Amino acid sequence: MKQQSLIKTTVVLSILLITGLMAQDVVKVGLNYPETGPYSAMGLDQLRAAQLAAEEINGAGGILGKKIEIITRNSQSKADVTKANVTDLIDNEGVSMVFGGSSSGVAIAAAGICQEKGVPFFGTLTYSTSTTGANGHRYTFRECYDSWMGAKAVADYLNSQYAGKKYFYITADYTWGWTTENSVREFTGTKDVNTHKGTKTPFPGATQDDFKKALALAKLVKPDVLVLVLFGNDMVEGIRLATSMGLKEQSQIVVPNLTLSMAEGGGPKVMEGVIGALPWTWQVPYLYDYPRGKQFVETFSAKHQRYPSTSGASAYTILYEYRDAAERAGTIDGKEIVLALEGHTYTLLKDAQTWRDFDHQSIQTVYAVKCKPQAEIMKDKYQLDYFEIINTIPGDKAVVTRAEWDAARAKANKPTKLEDL
Repeated sequence: MKQQSLIKTTVVLSILLITGLMAQDVVKVGLNYPETGPYSAMGLDQLRAAQLAAEEINGAGGILGKKIEIITRNSQSKADVTKANVTDLIDNEGVSMVFGGSSSGVAIAAAGICQEKGVPFFGTLTYSTSTTGANGHRYTFRECYDSWMGAKAVADYLNSQYAGKKYFYITADYTWGWTTENSVREFTGTKDVNTHKGTKTPFPGATQDDFKKALALAKLVKPDVLVLVLFGNDMVEGIRLATSMGLKEQSQIVVPNLTLSMAEGGGPKVMEGVIGALPWTWQVPYLYDYPRGKQFVETFSAKHQRYPSTSGASAYTILYEYRDAAERAGTIDGKEIVLALEGHTYTLLKDAQTWRDFDHQSIQTVYAVKCKPQAEIMKDKYQLDYFEIINTIPGDKAVVTRAEWDAARAKANKPTKLEDL
């Protein structure tokens, strides 16, 4: 009996030892993304691109010789769900980094938990200026652009075509919506809300009736420019209703932050002529000859029979940047990763980008786009050739200045320096 007990004990210890050794050969990262909800299309793109990056990185030796393992959670685009998800990912799953989000409310919630626990957080799709502004943290990095940057690119074009015209804003009622509307108003000279009216729609949970009421008010006002500060499925619902209600015939429609999946959701006919901005689109590598970007587009397309969107491009880039930061630091320790990233310039899918040292915003080229005519879109093999680039702005010209950042922090009663490590 004693011998059998000893054998059992030895087997158990061996299993535990093997399990422990296997765990040591893995770097776990947490992807908190909208598997369901109004932003689920962007979430799927993040997941697919992140999985592709992990496959490539693992095939090339991993991170410091260890394989990446992506642990996922469904954010549902809800801040309370995200707080529980990120806490679980860090405390119970042992992830060393968290990324994801297609809602700025979600990104800000995730960033707060990561700051408390000393784990780097990377925002893939979070356009509120607050993410790296009033709500910025030392452990937070934003790979995509923000509302301010996108608004500058769009406003340059709008000011050349619609100077002195009347605007109307329909805005999702949360941090991304507020900061995006404010940014567009700032750069188009439409801050007077008595002349350039607007209304809010709930988020999350807006209904078709909410959009109909907002659009009916816009139709009554008869603006020259209708700005739909809506995202994901909400934008798709809004722009389809706007078209059916005849608003496209009387107004130029602007969607300040566009994605490929949003354009696809609206459809070629509905999206024709719509103006917006984005930090990346699959056409960019081909227009400006960025070889690594072309490779990403072609590999992703072969795998999924569609082009990647900016959301996917950001998730893909984040995993490579995390890998490279760990290789430079020689560790996955959160503090050392932060130090390895601050002020670092990188080039992957487009031209050079820089993690700005004082706010961790990725400084990058911004693109204003106009959706192509339906006939042109339909010629593409995936029918996803939606965007014509109508304006570009270098990142250092588009981003908020240090003085503007300091002012935003002071207004929010936040220190004008991110937390010490």
